[in-house]
Amino acid sequence: MRQFRFLLSRRWVLLALAVVLLSYLAYWLGQWQFHRLADRKERNAITVRNESGTPAPVGEVLAIGRPVPATSEWKLVTATGTYDPDGTVVVRYSTRNGASGVDVVVPLVTDNGTVLVDRGWLRTDNTSAAPDDVPSPPGREVTIEGWARADATGDSTVVTDGSTRAISSSAIADYLGRDLLTGFVDLKSEDPEPDQPLVPVELPDLGNGPHFFYGLQWWFFGLLAVGGFVYLAWDEWRTQGGRPARASAAGPRRPEA
Repeated sequence: MRQFRFLLSRRWVLLALAVVLLSYLAYWLGQWQFHRLADRKERNAITVRNESGTPAPVGEVLAIGRPVPATSEWKLVTATGTYDPDGTVVVRYSTRNGASGVDVVVPLVTDNGTVLVDRGWLRTDNTSAAPDDVPSPPGREVTIEGWARADATGDSTVVTDGSTRAISSSAIADYLGRDLLTGFVDLKSEDPEPDQPLVPVELPDLGNGPHFFYGLQWWFFGLLAVGGFVYLAWDEWRTQGGRPARASAAGPRRPEA
């Protein structure tokens, strides 16, 4: 054991502590990625169930001042009312397959309150097209079916000149000066159909993402740190003569006469 006393030196103790901390960090980051994978699988299961479920009246899912719970995201809802084109807001910088365009959001006035409806995507050369540049919705009473969505958050929800970068019912309500149901609806279908339909909204990606492989990578980095420390310690022991010399296979040489 005396041959390994070098491990008690200040340099090796500090190196060992660094390896322990690095390994723990790698383990924690790997666990974090696996937790994210579990959360994504749970959200995907909720989305699949809600997308294919029986539509519910919009008033049962969305309400003023009540955030849309995660269990209601992408739940099918129905509503009957009249569009208010004067409250149209466009979502700029929306791209599809590399093409620029905007999403068109229009308030729908119903007996249960006014709900924002993302009616779909319109290709435009100018990503900041004004609300007056988009096709009008049906001008009479319409029945829609779509998916309930939760509001976006952050600076991207600011509304300026009838356009925004992400949909937030609270930000649009402040801009329009009216009460809106919290959340919005991604349109699936409307009856009667408009004269100029928009490109339907995109459904969410239900893949599991890269979290599993990221988790394995972090754990591999932790093992690599431990393995590197063991190798360096072995190399130090070897260079200090810790390995016994091999005995000569021919035995000791006799002195010459």
